[in-house]
Amino acid sequence: MKTDEKAVMDETRPSSANGKPMAFTFGDPESVLDNSLTDYLGTFLDDIQDFYVPPVSQRGLIQTMSANAHHGSCIYFKRNLLVQRYIPSPLLSLMDLYKAALDFEATGNAYLQIFTNAFGQQLRLGHLPGVNMRYGNHPYGGKAYCMLKRNGDKIWFDPGEVIHIKEYDPLQTIYGLPQFMGGLQAALLGEDATLFRRRYFKNGSHMGYIFYTNDPNMPEEVESKIINDIRAGKGVGNFKSMFINIPNGGEKAVQIIPIGDISQKDEFERIKRISADEVLVAHRMQPSLAGVKPENTAGFGDIQKISDVYIRNEIGPKAMVFMHSVNEHLKNGKKINFDIPD
Repeated sequence: MKTDEKAVMDETRPSSANGKPMAFTFGDPESVLDNSLTDYLGTFLDDIQDFYVPPVSQRGLIQTMSANAHHGSCIYFKRNLLVQRYIPSPLLSLMDLYKAALDFEATGNAYLQIFTNAFGQQLRLGHLPGVNMRYGNHPYGGKAYCMLKRNGDKIWFDPGEVIHIKEYDPLQTIYGLPQFMGGLQAALLGEDATLFRRRYFKNGSHMGYIFYTNDPNMPEEVESKIINDIRAGKGVGNFKSMFINIPNGGEKAVQIIPIGDISQKDEFERIKRISADEVLVAHRMQPSLAGVKPENTAGFGDIQKISDVYIRNEIGPKAMVFMHSVNEHLKNGKKINFDIPD
């Protein structure tokens, strides 16, 4: 529900002594959650740009890494474990794999360029920024990959020059889709809860109560001062105390009616805990590996055994996908290898 940003009152003379009802609100309309990032529209060919549009915003997926502490941490952690299992090779440098693995974990897509000499012999592989890579119709015919530039131009690669490592998406086979999509809403909800709480404490004079007066003996200057003091409670200097004295005032002439006071019932901790649990489930990450503090003295168990199982069941298959996706494009016995646990 969005707040009406127009105050229903006379700004030059805020008074209800004449018997007319008065109310005012403050705060701008805020969208609780923007679902545009996860709207799955499918993959279609942009007739103007001549490339296929990814089903989900690649830049948006990258930006969600900083939206939630658990989500971003899981992505970096899995990238680090994958790189740790890599057997260094002059064909693909550790830093190029380091970058490609992060693209793969964050967007479900990673791209490597095959560098060749004048005789067509493959020399090495280099990382290509996945957020700017697209697949489409090459200007000289055939299907190929291109890189988008800031000025709107495109750099086209020759067919077969780019290796595309992708997480399989059953709804389309052009681009990959990350496995954590089911937990993305939870990550965004955790971000919204944190931002809302920051706004709450920064604002101070929140609409958490109704300040109600009905005493006809209240002078206009006192009423105006109360209104101004409430408004002045926003931002720096909030949470001030207020003293009101109305001689001969009636019982319940001034009342404070709570309608959503965070001090009475704090739901933010519960929201953050549930969203964090869902994010960890989406990444299949054990809490002990994600740096979560245990709520009991027993802890989460033997972290070494947990780590071994996670590497074998999660990182091992991912390393195999990386290895086979790259090696099938290499010639003359060239290949990369990972130390894949049994």
